[in-house]
Amino acid sequence: MNSEEKCTSSDFKEIFLEKNHFQTHSEVQIGEKPFKCDFCESAFSRKSSLKIHTRVHTGGKYFKCDICDSTFSKRSNLNAHMRIHTGEKPFKCDLCEASFTQKDKLKIHTRKHTGEKFKCEVCESAFIDKSHLKAHYRIHTGEKPFKCDMCEAAFTSKTNLKSHIMTHTGEKPFKCDICESSFPIKAQLLTHARIHTGEKPFKCEFCDSAFSQKSGLTAHIKLHTGEKPYKCEFCEVAFINKTSLREHTRTHTGEKPYKCEFCDMSYSRKTSLKVHIVTHTGEKPFKCDFCEAAFSFKANLVSHTRVHTGEKPFKCEFCEAAFSQRSSLKKHVRTHTGEKPFECEFCDYTCSIKSTMTSHVRTHTGEKPFKCDICEAAFSHKQTLVSHHRIHTGEKPFKCEFCESAFACKTSLRVHIRRHTGEKPYSCSICEVSFTHRYSLYMHKRKHNKDEHIQVEPLEVEPLEFKPFKWNV
Repeated sequence: MNSEEKCTSSDFKEIFLEKNHFQTHSEVQIGEKPFKCDFCESAFSRKSSLKIHTRVHTGGKYFKCDICDSTFSKRSNLNAHMRIHTGEKPFKCDLCEASFTQKDKLKIHTRKHTGEKFKCEVCESAFIDKSHLKAHYRIHTGEKPFKCDMCEAAFTSKTNLKSHIMTHTGEKPFKCDICESSFPIKAQLLTHARIHTGEKPFKCEFCDSAFSQKSGLTAHIKLHTGEKPYKCEFCEVAFINKTSLREHTRTHTGEKPYKCEFCDMSYSRKTSLKVHIVTHTGEKPFKCDFCEAAFSFKANLVSHTRVHTGEKPFKCEFCEAAFSQRSSLKKHVRTHTGEKPFECEFCDYTCSIKSTMTSHVRTHTGEKPFKCDICEAAFSHKQTLVSHHRIHTGEKPFKCEFCESAFACKTSLRVHIRRHTGEKPYSCSICEVSFTHRYSLYMHKRKHNKDEHIQVEPLEVEPLEFKPFKWNV
């Protein structure tokens, strides 16, 4: 038997039977790292540690999972991986009920309780995970050591590279237990799961808003602070998040990286491509709980549901008006500000509503894209086609509250009700005559135009029911 070797360090009272074990232990204590990597500048106090590290460069993964095809360069990583299959979480937090498959993850979690963080020396950022700080430093240095083998992309972190590689392979190993969605990285699955649970753990310190993602909270807080750190290099516009800047920059560069798999269309924004793809698939997975309506996008369902609930969360800052949709509030606010941001490319006409401008431009182009599938009629306005269809079906859903009259078009009902109320909201600016309908005022002004050579502004036409109609003064 070999003679015993004893460590003399005041912190350790260990006895080693093997001399080489004692030697390795001593090198750890004094910080000596004689084993250097041939591929990078890393150095280790133990030969076994160098051997394991070298596999990072060589790709050697000798430890294979018996349940799935995963392989690992270290036995400890395999042991941690096996707990995914067994569900075992032996590392428990002393301060809450959380438990983990790996000791390192418990250490990181504990820092949430203690507030301990690794601080960046360049900026004020701080992180509970040292590896996150290391990756963060690369934002300052510009270093991107993790390179994709399939394209020229490079990344600051290994995790981002792994996620990127899956865009090439199409691999999405993390599957949702509730729906059929799958994701390339676990973090995306955890975020997605909150759609089902309704969990919003990230709360705003300034208001009652809460978010399912930390990035959503970060962007929201900038609405309170007014901070817009991401500035466009081509113009003076600035944004609260990097994604918005990137999408904006494409309006200058003309880049359209999101391509449709069904046709030749391409888009500068991923959301625009999603909207377009639905025109091919016709998919409407979001169904209303109150009626049979179905929608391609969740946001449309949320907006539609307010028709049933009567909720109007968007309130005007100038008056007491409230709206179920943000876009409706935006249009309404322009009635206070007088803003008319939409300009006609053919004439000097301006208006406050984009759809009104689209309809106006068709008076120049003659375009009538909305065609009736029963007769040969065609219209420049979708709502006009909807009203026209009711001529064929005989449907008159808009009923008068004062009499038994019913109409195929809401505008016709509105004009009819004025006969009961005596309301004449359209007044001539030249004389004192008032009218129940805008068109009557328009025709009246044309008389002034003939008599006194006064310029009459073009009429913003409302979609009307297609039948003979008598206009009353």
